[in-house]
Amino acid sequence: MARLNDMYKAEVAPALMKKYSYKSVMQIPKLDKIVVNVGAGDAKDNTKVIDSIIADLGIITGQKAVPTYAKKSVANFKLRQGMKIGAKVTLRGEKMYEFMDRLFNFALPRVRDFKGINPNAFDGRGNYSLGLKEQLIFPEIEYDKVDKIRGMDICFVTTATTDDEARELLTLMGAPFAR
Repeated sequence: MARLNDMYKAEVAPALMKKYSYKSVMQIPKLDKIVVNVGAGDAKDNTKVIDSIIADLGIITGQKAVPTYAKKSVANFKLRQGMKIGAKVTLRGEKMYEFMDRLFNFALPRVRDFKGINPNAFDGRGNYSLGLKEQLIFPEIEYDKVDKIRGMDICFVTTATTDDEARELLTLMGAPFAR
């Protein structure tokens, strides 16, 4: 699945170089990493929840997830510092491009009434964040084996300096932005 990586080198990089008239090829923005994060508030009561989240993320991304821990104690939420409250995966290289390809071409079109992803969810520094309401949109997840429907946050970290450059990069790589 080196299709997106090859496409970046052959089509995306030259198009960005031409549009923004960079002086060096090192100025061309590229995708640095993709971080997939799942938070679970109900994990404080049942520790097996984190295991199922890690298993789901492993199936979806093809890489083992690591648990995330509470940084502070919050008495109102019955949360203590150091408790497992979620899981995350950081994808780089081939796995990153493979996940991005599956997300844009297979998973997102399975969302009901899908009109495209929000083109304004950039952070001001060239990174894009996307929230999904359920993990069932990925074809690898079997509906019968899911204990609870959980959402996830997907963050695309780029080397772009502005949101406009990052939007153009993701558009050329196949991101289905809403019109």
